[in-house]
Amino acid sequence: MSAGDPPASLPGARLLFSLDPAVSYLNHGSFGAVPIGVQRAQQRLRDEIEANPHKFYTQGMLDRVVHTRRHVAAFLGADPDGSALMPNTTAAVSTVLQSVRLESADEVLLTDHGYGAVALAARRQCRRAGATARTVAVPLSASAGEVISRVRAALRPGKTKLLIIDQIASATAAVFPVREIAAAAREHDIPVLVDAAHVPGMLPVDVSAIGADFWVGNLHKWAFAPRGTALLAVAPAWRRRIEPLIVSWEQEEGFPLSAEYHGTVDYTPWLAAPAGLFTLRTLGWEAVRAHNAALVEYGQRVVGAALGVAPAELTRPADPSVAMRVIPLPAGLASTAPEAIALRLLISDKLATETAVNAWGGRGLLRLSAQVYNRPEEYDRLAERLPPLLASYQR
Repeated sequence: MSAGDPPASLPGARLLFSLDPAVSYLNHGSFGAVPIGVQRAQQRLRDEIEANPHKFYTQGMLDRVVHTRRHVAAFLGADPDGSALMPNTTAAVSTVLQSVRLESADEVLLTDHGYGAVALAARRQCRRAGATARTVAVPLSASAGEVISRVRAALRPGKTKLLIIDQIASATAAVFPVREIAAAAREHDIPVLVDAAHVPGMLPVDVSAIGADFWVGNLHKWAFAPRGTALLAVAPAWRRRIEPLIVSWEQEEGFPLSAEYHGTVDYTPWLAAPAGLFTLRTLGWEAVRAHNAALVEYGQRVVGAALGVAPAELTRPADPSVAMRVIPLPAGLASTAPEAIALRLLISDKLATETAVNAWGGRGLLRLSAQVYNRPEEYDRLAERLPPLLASYQR
């Protein structure tokens, strides 16, 4: 099986990062990688704090947060007055779950592609309220129409208090038609939370046009921001009902400042986020997206072929510019979460390669990412060395 020609590398892109050259880092999707220039921008902010902490926190710091929020919101097509900077998607999801005020007869609806921590947060909030968290199964190969149909059929008007849907699923890299799903839920006045953790920097997005009640995406994955940077966008009808997880001095100001100000915490990831967007634009966002999508498709093909996976089993996301792909592992391998973690650690230790391994639907999935610092030979090496490792691991 021919893997086709890999894309040409973007000149100088690898030099922008401080990644260990002895490790093939094929897992950008989990924690991102911060460019050196952005690291330095954040360090300058830390130096500014330590030069005069009182001045930093009391003279203009909140104005800088608001300016950053407006910059990020403009990039994502979100209303800056209805958006708040957040530490991550997980924190934003818990904020929303707390704000919808579940009652005993209510339910939260998720799909089986949902992120594990999001499902845990939903179940905890449901336990506290005596509500129910319910999951609808969506096949990995489902078309957009089938996804919409399945989600629509699972909605229970008068009972479903919140629908949580991924825009790009972490474990499966599936892309969901969130605009159409939000419209279907709106027919029954069911609020929708879009988990778009992987969207900023990977896909172009117009958050306001999606029509969701809540939308949250991380900037520290694909938009080169320091870790701990996300944006939660909230529809006008919900903004006065948002209850921050932390109550601090801006509580009386209401959303979004009430959700952004947490006292003496580190705001430097947020304030350095525009430097990440600058790096993305300097590289050329279209070029970055095209490179990453072509490279991860190449990686999926070569590794899949090495593992004997039929081409029909190598699913492609509905949006071909997604920079993550999954490869089904041999049956019985990494079919549970503990087994998936163990295999990921083994690949890291024995092959000096960072990947994501997830158990989904009773099957192990190897997830590969591609970023501008990656090279085709990294996927070639994995294709060569992974099959014998798995063969010895299964014995």
